Amino acid sequence: MGHSLQLPPLAAYVHIPWCVRKCPYCDFNSHTSDSALPEDDYIDALIADLEQDLPATYGRELTSIFFGGGTPSLFSAASLGRLLEAMATRLNFAADIEITLEANPGTFEQNKFADYRSTGINRLSIGIQSFNPAHLKALGRIHDDREALSAVAMARRAGFDNLNLDLMHGLPGQTLADARADIEQAIALEPEHLSWYQLTLEPNTVFYSRPPTLPVEDVLWDIQEAGQARLAEAGFIQYEVSAYARGQQARHNLNYWQYGDFIGIGAGAHGKLSHPDGRIERYWKTRTPKDYLEPARPFCSGRKELGAAERPFDFLMNALRLVEGVPTEYYLARTGQPLDAIAGQLQLAKDKGLLEVWDHRLRPTERGRLFLNDLLEMFLEA
Repeated sequence: MGHSLQLPPLAAYVHIPWCVRKCPYCDFNSHTSDSALPEDDYIDALIADLEQDLPATYGRELTSIFFGGGTPSLFSAASLGRLLEAMATRLNFAADIEITLEANPGTFEQNKFADYRSTGINRLSIGIQSFNPAHLKALGRIHDDREALSAVAMARRAGFDNLNLDLMHGLPGQTLADARADIEQAIALEPEHLSWYQLTLEPNTVFYSRPPTLPVEDVLWDIQEAGQARLAEAGFIQYEVSAYARGQQARHNLNYWQYGDFIGIGAGAHGKLSHPDGRIERYWKTRTPKDYLEPARPFCSGRKELGAAERPFDFLMNALRLVEGVPTEYYLARTGQPLDAIAGQLQLAKDKGLLEVWDHRLRPTERGRLFLNDLLEMFLEA
């Protein structure tokens, strides 16, 4: 590898794998909880798991923590608070650390929200998906439109001033008018951030094996164009494929896209760590909650060191999702390879109108964002 690396920012992802009900479109590592959750045991396991990841983090500052799932809001504030305290004593928290909790309407009440806020959680990501009762039903969501609105009101009352709403489009039976109505309702709630993305049928999901009837390509295109225009008009800046912000971009997600490092703890969590000697490794944890909680099994179920040939694609797969791309200097700093090493592919991508290198930034053109997979394929095993 030769080059040493500048260690990038460090984040932490915590996976809480349980849900009240598995949604038919979901391909995340989530499991239906059919009995009382083993909250205390799982928090104990997360702390022990964290201990094993610590050696690679010494002296580094933690810029963000993200509780994802599953449905992390099934866990009590006391449990999450206990984990955060354990993390704070073992890691060096940035003064302005961003701590995000994913929450679903229908899984919390007012007091719980205020309690989450008092643990230090300062950003909420609410999985609304749609405000249309028929579409929520088709998506297998456990909440209705009233609960969605009430969740946002509760979050504000509990003192959350950094709120993301997750919204999907291209839903079964959705018209352009339906999608517009969802966006208008989301804008009216004035979130700081909106994740607005198209429903896709992923392998190993109910929808994949029994596909619902989705809008035709022309309607999907109209929804995308109308939605982007309306969000821009409302002051939401699109900074990534499906991320829109009014002021507060998602620091945790930005760190992924800018090829930062992150430790991953919890069942099935993934991590990526750079080392001063130039190694970059990805690793992943034991997937099912039952195996993860089994004391005889190791938390880590696999590691992979990224070779020189894999790094360009691994870096660009993240960086080129960003509308403004990344500073060119990040490439050498975070892959350990000079940009010249992929000069041929970069030139080809520029010639095809998919990429531009401008003002010391590496970024996709508008056409490149539309044909992102074609652009990325040019850097496979570069």
